[in-house]
Amino acid sequence: MNSHAIDAATKAFVAYRDLLFTVAYEMLGSASDAEDVLQETWLRWVKVDLAQVRDQRAYLFRITTRQALNRLRTLKRRKEEYVGPWLPEPLITAPDMAEDLELAESVSMALMIVLETLSPIERAVFVLRGAFDVSYDEIAAIVDKNPTAVRQIAHRARQHVNSRRPRQVVSPGETRRVLELFRRALESGNPQDLIDVLAPDIVFVSDGGGVKQAALRPIIGAERIIRVLLHGLPKIEGALAGEPTVVNGNPALIMRLDGKIDGILAVRVEDARITGLYYVRNPEKLTRIESETLLTLG
Repeated sequence: MNSHAIDAATKAFVAYRDLLFTVAYEMLGSASDAEDVLQETWLRWVKVDLAQVRDQRAYLFRITTRQALNRLRTLKRRKEEYVGPWLPEPLITAPDMAEDLELAESVSMALMIVLETLSPIERAVFVLRGAFDVSYDEIAAIVDKNPTAVRQIAHRARQHVNSRRPRQVVSPGETRRVLELFRRALESGNPQDLIDVLAPDIVFVSDGGGVKQAALRPIIGAERIIRVLLHGLPKIEGALAGEPTVVNGNPALIMRLDGKIDGILAVRVEDARITGLYYVRNPEKLTRIESETLLTLG
């Protein structure tokens, strides 16, 4: 390929890079694997005769999704051997991204966890159709299915996700308010304050990857979780310090222990109470939290 063709391929790839990263990340829940997918996409894209490509965005979507599907099957085996619960890799995003409700919902930790319960094909179809509004015909070409089958897969995946996702859309301001109440209660160590902000049937999932201390199974119930929060987490002078941030487009906390990052705590809020706590402590999943990652749907 001559230098002019390489320049044209590079320009097109760079123009869609953030979008392709978001596609791969939503499918995989891992930024490092998403970056590998983008590298594989580039290696294939640079060999394509652009004169034969009618829609560069669609073509790049096709390459990226197929590579992500291949990687998703490999990830499935890794997750089966993972120590304790597996949570998506959290990404620090721009503060104003929380105001883009559609984007924030599509990459939220709560929804990404639900996507883990789909099959690879179901996840690809759900992400492409639901988040990026790719046509059924184009999705069919990507996943090697006919459009009728893709419609059925999309319907089944949507039903599955809707039955498990939060019942209501909560504004960023409301999430920040509830999260601040939780942060103060956690740092004060007052059990009653925690009871007031946690839903009775709250679920707490912690991910240490076998490297950091974490519960090997999800913990259910406010009273049990309060005992863990107040007595089962590492402490310096009585409490971890929470620093407000935005993770995957949603308000969250960077948890610091003796000034050093200990993990990322994301929440799911419904009816003015926290119904889900997701604590990522695995150091391998905390490599991208010193700077913002740009995620986009368009």
